[in-house]
Amino acid sequence: MLRIREAIVVEGRYDKNTLSQLVDTVIVTTNGFGIFKDKAQLALLRRLAAERGLVILTDSDGAGFVIRNYLRGALPPAQVKHAYIPDLPGKERRKASPGREGKLGVEGMRPQVLEDALRRAGAAVLEEPAPAAPAGRLTKADLFALGLSGGPGAAERRKRLLRELALPEHMSANALLAVVNGVLSPAELRAAVEKIF
Repeated sequence: MLRIREAIVVEGRYDKNTLSQLVDTVIVTTNGFGIFKDKAQLALLRRLAAERGLVILTDSDGAGFVIRNYLRGALPPAQVKHAYIPDLPGKERRKASPGREGKLGVEGMRPQVLEDALRRAGAAVLEEPAPAAPAGRLTKADLFALGLSGGPGAAERRKRLLRELALPEHMSANALLAVVNGVLSPAELRAAVEKIF
């Protein structure tokens, strides 16, 4: 079991149940879109962010990104890390049919996939040395130069890159920038782009 310093934010109780079998930390749910009206829950998230830091781990579907983007605007960016699960088709065992987009959510992910997502986000695993930050930082200008934002065909190129890196297809250029700056060096991103294009 991983002991993580930060608290983890997930969408619902089934996500929480799945994650609690893998990590030993505070896990808080947003109750889906309920977070939009729940001032007390948002205050709790702000307090946890200030005291421990937060890792936001939502599903990779459109609803998950709506919740993630709301929290991105409501919480101090320096106290929040974002973990992303890959887009995998399927349905959770407890459900009769797949969700609207036909993707597995946090509750349907294998434990190793969830652990990898948390580590890529930079979650502080206690009793392990902190991971070294990749050298150099990418900018929006780098993404533009690589054809991943701001130009014709950029959205399609970005989607292909996101598939190659096993990241959710709903990621914006800004979200991609935050993730690659946390887990890749500029050289690694350029190599991935050259491999695809």
